[in-house]
Amino acid sequence: MQQKKVPLRKCTGCGEMKPKRELIRVVKSPEGEISLDLNGRAAGRGAYVCPDAACLRAARKAKRFERAFECRIPDEVFEKMEEKLAGNEG
Repeated sequence: MQQKKVPLRKCTGCGEMKPKRELIRVVKSPEGEISLDLNGRAAGRGAYVCPDAACLRAARKAKRFERAFECRIPDEVFEKMEEKLAGNEG
């Protein structure tokens, strides 16, 4: 029996390739709103990050989300994402 291929995605924070299910999707909706997509099904452009606040901070510092979504992201959005990520871990 043939094994099912596991989809891999690259974390925008640490740069490691990991199985898609281990990462959290950050999505830019068609309306331009940026948020965490914990289910991985929201419509829009997506980028992936490890469920680790350190990876989110590294991606923010290097402006990787801004490059991926081709827009400036306000600090409040990153703060909301960090709070949501911290709530998801516990």
